[in-house]
Amino acid sequence: MDSPDSDGMLAEQLLRLTRRLQRIQSRQLEPIGITPAQFRLLRTTAHYDGPPRMADLAERLDVVPRAVTTLVDGLEASGRVRRVPDPASRRVIRIEITEEGRAVLRSMRDARKAAAEEILAPLTAEQREVLGGLLTALVDGMPERRRC
Repeated sequence: MDSPDSDGMLAEQLLRLTRRLQRIQSRQLEPIGITPAQFRLLRTTAHYDGPPRMADLAERLDVVPRAVTTLVDGLEASGRVRRVPDPASRRVIRIEITEEGRAVLRSMRDARKAAAEEILAPLTAEQREVLGGLLTALVDGMPERRRC
């Protein structure tokens, strides 16, 4: 039988693993001169078929639009994204990844793979498959946040 605090201990282990992943990611991003939040925005922007609106990014990242503006400012200053006008509406600005931004994404893909290997090294292939299934169940089972 599970102890009364087994869920609490499991939650603590997940938090410790998350912090470890964040430390590894920060260590990889630092030499490139990009923050984890900027990287997340860059990666999210790349998943759109065309340049997204800032409001689209805010919604996808689940942050306030002002936070996206600050992240875009930093990425634009470093030449990784650029603001482009929307052809259909002069009031709308879209965010486009530059070649420099794409280069960062390519280099980070390899770094993330190395980080995953470091974290998962103690697990067998079978254990990794089980973990993947469990994580998918947790992510897919999360209720969507309600927006006010």
